[in-house]
Amino acid sequence: MIVQLRICIPGDLSGVVVENCAGQVGVAEVTLDKGASVMPPGDVVQVLLARESVEGLVEKLHALDVQKRGSIAVITPDLVLSDRADRAEAEAPGEGADAVIWDEVLRQSGEDSRLTWSYLTFLVLATQLAAIGIVTDSTIAIVGAMAVGPEFGPLAALAVALVQRQRRLGRDAALALGVGFPVAMLAAALGAWLSVPLGLFPPDVLDRGSAVEFIYHPGPYSLIVAVLAGTAGMLSVISRRSAALIGVFISVTTVPAAGFVAVALVLGEYQKAAGSALQLFLNLVGIVVAAVGVLLFYRLVTKRLPSDAARRLRRKAARIQG
Repeated sequence: MIVQLRICIPGDLSGVVVENCAGQVGVAEVTLDKGASVMPPGDVVQVLLARESVEGLVEKLHALDVQKRGSIAVITPDLVLSDRADRAEAEAPGEGADAVIWDEVLRQSGEDSRLTWSYLTFLVLATQLAAIGIVTDSTIAIVGAMAVGPEFGPLAALAVALVQRQRRLGRDAALALGVGFPVAMLAAALGAWLSVPLGLFPPDVLDRGSAVEFIYHPGPYSLIVAVLAGTAGMLSVISRRSAALIGVFISVTTVPAAGFVAVALVLGEYQKAAGSALQLFLNLVGIVVAAVGVLLFYRLVTKRLPSDAARRLRRKAARIQG
């Protein structure tokens, strides 16, 4: 996979940036446009390189404080026809599908972790669907609720925050989960409370549904499935395979468990509510632990820029600015 970097920098940094871009393994093309940037004034460097080489080059650019004095844009072209690009991909170590661009992961996790009206609405709708599926003994509605639920975004962001020590990202993710689930469960409980006197379902409905027993009967496989789903979900985020996330959504029992807790509390089924609450807890913890494990593994196998090389680049950037 070929990626394009567009680097906007002050003119005094052009030389060292072009030097590092041209010396990076897996780079196919480097273009320098003098004075092309109007705001801020400076030069524009465009680099065509293999995806597996992006993280190494971005680390060097960070050491030069390019992101502070200018900007770095990462673009993925739909099609690149170039023998030179093909050779660059062959020379770059590893595979593009396995390459991690940590800034990309942080940015995506940050966008998915915020407590927004759209996130809250999707979670409320998903929990309501789950509650309806529970009282109607409809596995179709429950699976639909799993697919609609947006909770994996904050869970993935929480894992990224723990690994990358991003406190603000961790706070945003915890807030989205800590506010989102109680609000969604309260809305589901309100719907169930209004439905009983209207005769939409009988008070003993939880004793009749056989298709939903798995929700309030957590076991070892509850945690195992959550771990597998968390692993698959984080791999899909890293490799940008969003289609795999649908399978993750419909394999974990987070939203159905939240809906069951709400319905069971309204109907006075406290033991079943406790069982489904435990199911929810196991799923949330399993997903985060698995996602953290995936990220730690990738940090271990990814070649990082040596600290002495980073220090040399910072000193060079300081001399240029001075």
